[in-house]
Amino acid sequence: MSAVCQVLGTAPGFGHAISHSHVRTKRRFDPNIQKKRYWVPSLGRHVTLRVSARGIKTIDRQGIDAVVVRILARGEKL
Repeated sequence: MSAVCQVLGTAPGFGHAISHSHVRTKRRFDPNIQKKRYWVPSLGRHVTLRVSARGIKTIDRQGIDAVVVRILARGEKL
């Protein structure tokens, strides 16, 4: 399953792990993805979202209805 936040669109970043001898190997910085279930009053049902920790804070600030409208406007299925 891909590590992409449904609210912010945050995707993994890529870089190098640098050892003590300064050998660089590829590594991946995954966002902190959580599965959260929200009640959406405008839809009248629960919605399960794959959101990052920062996405959860965004939902707390803006409200679930505003965030769901943005997700649906992108054409993403809930």
